[in-house]
Amino acid sequence: MRRKQRRFSTFSLSFLDIMSCGFGAVALIFLIIKHGSDHEIEVETEDLSAEVNLLQEEVEIGEEHLVLARNTLDIVSDELAEAQGLARRILEQIEEVKGNIAEVDSIDEKEDIKRLQDKLKKLEQAKKDLEEENKKLGNNVRKYSGDGDRQYLTGLRLGGNRILILLDASASMLGDELIKVIRARNMSSRVKRQTEKWRRAINTVSWLTAQLPPDSQYQIYTFNTSFRAAITGTEDRWLNVDDRDQLDKAIKQLDEIVPENGTSLERVFNAIHAMTPLPDNIILITDGLPTQGLKPPRSATVSGRERRNLFKRAVKVLPKNVPINIILTPMEGDPFAASEYWKLAMQTQGSFLAPSRDWP
Repeated sequence: MRRKQRRFSTFSLSFLDIMSCGFGAVALIFLIIKHGSDHEIEVETEDLSAEVNLLQEEVEIGEEHLVLARNTLDIVSDELAEAQGLARRILEQIEEVKGNIAEVDSIDEKEDIKRLQDKLKKLEQAKKDLEEENKKLGNNVRKYSGDGDRQYLTGLRLGGNRILILLDASASMLGDELIKVIRARNMSSRVKRQTEKWRRAINTVSWLTAQLPPDSQYQIYTFNTSFRAAITGTEDRWLNVDDRDQLDKAIKQLDEIVPENGTSLERVFNAIHAMTPLPDNIILITDGLPTQGLKPPRSATVSGRERRNLFKRAVKVLPKNVPINIILTPMEGDPFAASEYWKLAMQTQGSFLAPSRDWP
């Protein structure tokens, strides 16, 4: 007997089971996708927070640099305004001279025309010099103007991160000749401070400080039988070159020093070891070999051989691998000074200079 065919119904139990399984699978897939999306968003949020913090730090650093740049810009702007004012006056003078030349039409006034043209050339040259100086404005920490217009090729090594200037302030710095020194020693302190040789020494220090790298540090020691810093209380400390007020104060304090007593290189060389860190460039301004060591001499006079021995003993305590640049203003009666200081400069990879009397 033929089996009766079963009819299909959408509401049968088997069909409902299949539909339920399908909906469950879809719900499970949705939950998995949703969970993965939340995790990715959280990771991306953490990464963006780190980037935001980094950008905030960069903004703070940039603001600090911006303040420094604005301060520097103010200084340069003042100097530029002054230079532009000078240039404007020169241009007005040039225009005035050109007007005078235009008014001269007579052939009989050729000499006047030539004279005005020469004056015009000088003014134009002055304008070019001023523009060149304006371009170089800011390279020197301080401005130093000498009495003359000459430019010197010194060969001095003025670079370094920590520059120590040693200025001899002994009685011999009162004059180039022994008789002048003896005469000046009996005068008042005011007269001693104004002697020609001592003023040259102070002007030399002023010139040197004007050439120092702006991002370096410095210290100025004066010495005779003892030593002291130009700014009292700053011994064993490094001062910043970019602090122009402090640098001007150091030079001003040198005007109060009175050259006196003998010379002890060994004492001031020993003092260098107390500086932390040690200098990487030393500039020594002196006029001869030392007259004593750490202790006063037993006799009133010191022979040339004894002075050479005192010098060699002082050199032994110098820090190693530091160039020594010598500026020697020779004193009569000390013939070995030039050769000994020259050898010291060569041995330390420094330089030696015996300047003319109108330098710097």
